[in-house]
Amino acid sequence: TLFPYTTLFRSIMNILGISCYYHDSAACLITDGVIKAAGAEERFTRKKHDKSFPFKTIDYCLKELGGAINEIDAVVFYEKPIVKFERTISQHLQNFPKSLPLALSSIPELFDQKLQIEKILKEELNYHGKIYYSSHHLSHASSAYYLSGFKKAAILTVDGVGEWATTTLGIGKGKNIKIDQEISFPHSLGLLYSTLTTYLGFDANNSEYKVMGLAAYGDPQPYKEKFDELVTQFSDGSYQLNQKYFDFDWSNKRMFSKELVKLFGHKPRKPESKAYKYHEDIAAALQKKLEEVVINMLKAAYKKYKTPNLCFSGGVALNSVLNGKIISQTPFKNLYIPTDPSDAGASMGAALYVTAQKDKHPIQWKKFNPYLGPGYSWYEIEKTLKKMNISYTFFKDKKKLTKNVAKKIKNQKVIGWFQGRMEWGPRALGNRSILADATTTEMRDIINAKVKKREMFRPFAPVILEEYTEKYFESDKNLSVSAKYMLMVYPFKEIGKKQVPAVTHVDGSGRLQTLARKDNKLYYELIEEYEKITGVPIIINTSFNVRGEPIVCSPEDAVNCFLHTDIDYLVIDQFICKKN
Repeated sequence: TLFPYTTLFRSIMNILGISCYYHDSAACLITDGVIKAAGAEERFTRKKHDKSFPFKTIDYCLKELGGAINEIDAVVFYEKPIVKFERTISQHLQNFPKSLPLALSSIPELFDQKLQIEKILKEELNYHGKIYYSSHHLSHASSAYYLSGFKKAAILTVDGVGEWATTTLGIGKGKNIKIDQEISFPHSLGLLYSTLTTYLGFDANNSEYKVMGLAAYGDPQPYKEKFDELVTQFSDGSYQLNQKYFDFDWSNKRMFSKELVKLFGHKPRKPESKAYKYHEDIAAALQKKLEEVVINMLKAAYKKYKTPNLCFSGGVALNSVLNGKIISQTPFKNLYIPTDPSDAGASMGAALYVTAQKDKHPIQWKKFNPYLGPGYSWYEIEKTLKKMNISYTFFKDKKKLTKNVAKKIKNQKVIGWFQGRMEWGPRALGNRSILADATTTEMRDIINAKVKKREMFRPFAPVILEEYTEKYFESDKNLSVSAKYMLMVYPFKEIGKKQVPAVTHVDGSGRLQTLARKDNKLYYELIEEYEKITGVPIIINTSFNVRGEPIVCSPEDAVNCFLHTDIDYLVIDQFICKKN
């Protein structure tokens, strides 16, 4: 048999990371230390938080590779299924017989899915190469540390639960990561936040960010002592949950116990019902307790490691209100949070860890950018516009394009902005965004009601030209690169509150995206043109989707969203489209 030349003699190393079967499945391709492609399965299947095996994302990664599955040298799964199976069995036995319904629903799924990764790769994808399994929290830690550029850093990971761990603390030095401490299930800050998310009438693993937004309206003080009852903190930075208030370790119906309902003195909020003041106060107290516990952990971590650098990952690292307080309230000076610190991002972390340990090529962290999803040529886009009968104007000159769109934004028009390759992570970073003027609160309400079709209390994010950040925000002096990924909330200064009320939250803060020209040239030049005609270097940037749907991926997705909302214009590549 003659093997392809590339198989016998190539020195290139291709590593594929995978996460799936819990929520937000994803895949990531690394070639010779450079991240070439990454995406969440939901963007391709159009199923929000799709947890299925990421066949479509893997297919996309292979297209970016320009090769077949036999050119992948190693596949890395983001956790260890056998260890997770052990924890699941132990959890059900400890709570038997009341845990039987949960066991009957979860154990078969483990057998059919996570314990069958090798079989799926061989039979479904015809892959017969090396397969590695990284522990869940090591994958989270790797997703942050290896892209931070730090030669040494403390690493904190916090989420719901991996195999056993819910929180880990470790140190990164050179290409090595060492996990020194962990807190195990059922003690979990992620599950605490998810439990209260369900109590407040929202969906777990989906709507925690809504609770974070709701918290800004409340006063934590009335419920402070009740949250002290829920969570105990210790001087070494660790914590415990009072388990009598939680049912998530045995129930498949709810996460909180009847004792928690008694503690708060109110029935759980029904989904879509009115949120009252006590709901806002509970959300505020939850957010305050999360911040207290994490800050306590980080102060202890600094004493242990004595490094100015911190990497933070896991689902809780998506809490941008917490993130914005880390540098000001701890001794750490430098902070890095990856573009996607959640389970989807753990696919990248798993691939990065094996790259660091097995590949002779160093990880090219300086070459990282978050635009790792599919891109489309102008002729593919024009073909779609014609097929879907969309009226458009093509701008050959990009300068004229940005000037035209900037004027439309100034004139209170809502823009669907679709450019280049799709972003990696849950935030729209200027390639799959809805853009609008931020100088009036009316625009905020219009987008919430007529475009996003979502709760009116939720804030919008400001995108700001990087050089104006200090003028408009009370931000950290050593501004984290993670501010580019919309992962930090800071208070606005008075000029910001006055000029851009549409992106100023009720507590006077904003979850900003800082933007430099080198990060995204066309996006920067659009806001630069807007600043020239208005004097304001900030506009609204929200994700290009409607409530309940993933962010758009393809031109077809963009056109469908455009047609079924009150978006005024779709700017896709160098085409400006309007509705017939």
